[in-house]
Amino acid sequence: MPSIYQLKPAFQGLLRPLVRALARMGVTANQVTIAAVVLCVAVGIAIGTVDDPRVLLLLPVALFARMALNAIDGMLAREHAQQSKLGAVLNELGDVVGDAAMYLPLALRPGFPAAAIVVFVLLGVVAEMTGVIGVQIGASRRYDGPFGKSDRAFAIGAIGLLTGSGVAAGAWLAWLLWAMALLSALTVIHRARRALVELREGKA
Repeated sequence: MPSIYQLKPAFQGLLRPLVRALARMGVTANQVTIAAVVLCVAVGIAIGTVDDPRVLLLLPVALFARMALNAIDGMLAREHAQQSKLGAVLNELGDVVGDAAMYLPLALRPGFPAAAIVVFVLLGVVAEMTGVIGVQIGASRRYDGPFGKSDRAFAIGAIGLLTGSGVAAGAWLAWLLWAMALLSALTVIHRARRALVELREGKA
């Protein structure tokens, strides 16, 4: 199924000169991974404590920045001999911790459906865990859509842009978030099935 994740190679190409410069400066992949999590936590705190709805405009900015940081840490690891077991752990944990830290505080904001947000975040965690389980059973790390990490970030960024710009959070937002939760559930199923198919094809 199509996913924004498929645009990653082109995005990495744009970042490669910056990655080379960072490597020359001695910046490590793990430092970038931790910086992305710190960014998410800081934005989550702002969303949960600042009353002004314009604080939601931080979401699209921070999510784009985190996407860049995630691409940079991966490129530093793969292309500059910085791969490590610790890096793999930080990368997987950083994704789910960052998502939870930035998305869950939305449940505290007026007009945002708390139940839909919590379910959406939990299903996002399960989707990423399902992708990792692919490795555990002998398949590859699964990034299949239809609603992976990049897709969730794009959707939340768009919501932040709309509501931060003055669009009132109403029934449309609840319907949208429940639809996003459903897409996340379908992603869990699809990743699990694709991992099993990969195993069967590998044994054929």
